[in-house]
Amino acid sequence: MTRTTEAGQARTAAPPPLDRPAGRWAVLVVLCVSLLIVALDATVLHVAVPALTEDLRPGAQDLLWIVDAYPLVAASLLILFGTLGDRIGRRKVLLCGYALFGVASALAAFAPDAHTLIAARALLGAGGAMIMPATLSILRQVFPDRRERAMAIGVWSAVAAVGAAIGPVLGGFLVEHFWWGSVFLVNIPLMAVLLPLGRMLLPESRGGADGPWDVLGAVTAAAGLLGTVLGIKHLGGGEGFLDASAVVPLLAGLALLVLFVRRQRRREHPLIDVGMFRRAAFSTSVGCIVLAMLALVGLELIAVQYLQLVLGLSPFQTGLRLLPLTFAAMAAGLAGSRLLHRFGPRRMVSGGFVLTALAVLSLAAMGQTDRPWLLTTGFVLLGFGLEATLFGAYESMLSESPAKQAGGAAAIGETSYQLGAGLGIALLGSVMNAAYAPGVRHTPGVSAADSAAAGRSLGEAYDVSGRLGGSGGAALRQAARNSFVTGLHLTLLVSAGLLLIGALAALRLPRVMECGASYADRPAAPAPEADRPAAREADRQAAPAPAPAPAPDPAPVR
Repeated sequence: MTRTTEAGQARTAAPPPLDRPAGRWAVLVVLCVSLLIVALDATVLHVAVPALTEDLRPGAQDLLWIVDAYPLVAASLLILFGTLGDRIGRRKVLLCGYALFGVASALAAFAPDAHTLIAARALLGAGGAMIMPATLSILRQVFPDRRERAMAIGVWSAVAAVGAAIGPVLGGFLVEHFWWGSVFLVNIPLMAVLLPLGRMLLPESRGGADGPWDVLGAVTAAAGLLGTVLGIKHLGGGEGFLDASAVVPLLAGLALLVLFVRRQRRREHPLIDVGMFRRAAFSTSVGCIVLAMLALVGLELIAVQYLQLVLGLSPFQTGLRLLPLTFAAMAAGLAGSRLLHRFGPRRMVSGGFVLTALAVLSLAAMGQTDRPWLLTTGFVLLGFGLEATLFGAYESMLSESPAKQAGGAAAIGETSYQLGAGLGIALLGSVMNAAYAPGVRHTPGVSAADSAAAGRSLGEAYDVSGRLGGSGGAALRQAARNSFVTGLHLTLLVSAGLLLIGALAALRLPRVMECGASYADRPAAPAPEADRPAAREADRQAAPAPAPAPAPDPAPVR
């Protein structure tokens, strides 16, 4: 009778929809489409720049802000909106991000002048900052089982790679058949579909923190990140390390970030638990994300210049040459869950770094003649190794963070991603410029002014050589090509060294993938008073008879 009653109760107490596999994977589809749109918008504008330049006639500074407003605003607001989602609801912030992204897309598509387009791009960055951490934090909640969560993160990261790759292709098609504003207009119907779907399918969740939201701390973090990223971008743009436009925002941003960390340590209810960084797995994962992005973005930038300016490929041919990198990254993302189960975070992330370093060293054999098989092999190894590294680092970081602070942890991961990208352009770009410029400085038959102009970039060197013509122009063109290839080799060696440092740092990650409750979500340790001898003696006297020992937890997956 009891058994029958219990069975009836079990039948009536059906699990909530998200406990059913179909519900979880439907949520993952919505989150991946959200991420796809944000990733597309980060790259879709690149091919539309010539068309919008002809139409809007922006100045040089306006054009830079049209391109940079989106990543600058997105990077600076990630922590603000990530922690706000932990307080007021992650789905609520995500849906607001959808609405803002749609409105900003319409404003950008029909922008009558450059300043309106810059403002619209800034609003798109704010919408992206609402969407990106929310997708990861909701994923953390919907997939509590680490095995399933690893598979979901693999799909999530593969979608990000697809979005970044097809952005220029989609943008080129739209600009060729319509007008430059169509690259923004395509977002509106997608957001119109995502808003009701997200409201219907996505669960609402909040963090467990009490107390008021630290508005001053959120603004301090946003201003600090804005200054830091802006300074890094100025350094990557060619300004010297003593240039005020780079040094002032960078130092101001770092100072504000230090103040933010000190404020969070003192507050009873901080925006972000900075104590997470004391966990080796969390801090190491964040550092690995920075190093991986540093290598990827800097190398992609230089590789595009090499393919177009040294080998003479068209933009479309360049995109085709880079597709193996994207396909390999997609494969690594989809296989990441099995790899993580088999090898564990330490070997997966460290091995990904080593594989990437080997790929970079193999690409150092590139010269002034086309070697397509070498490039394809190198790009495949590069894409697979870097995606394996990023997958393992993101999964470890998210699993080591408390579920109640998933939004803040996701924001930290995305901020590390953006900072790594900016540092990669600044650092590897500086190494490239330092190696390239001296090679064209004393070209016979070329004046000092022309040599200085040619030393800024290989593209400018070609312009100067075309204007000079004759033997002087030919000599300058050849010297610039030789110097660029030399700088490329040095940059690849520096990148390989940084990747090997990342491989050593990844040895601090856990050796096996613990599939029980994450360390961050285990019950807190007893209060210090309970460790005193008197308290322990009182506990022993008041304690009931010991219960049978529970069954041991399942062994971690190796």
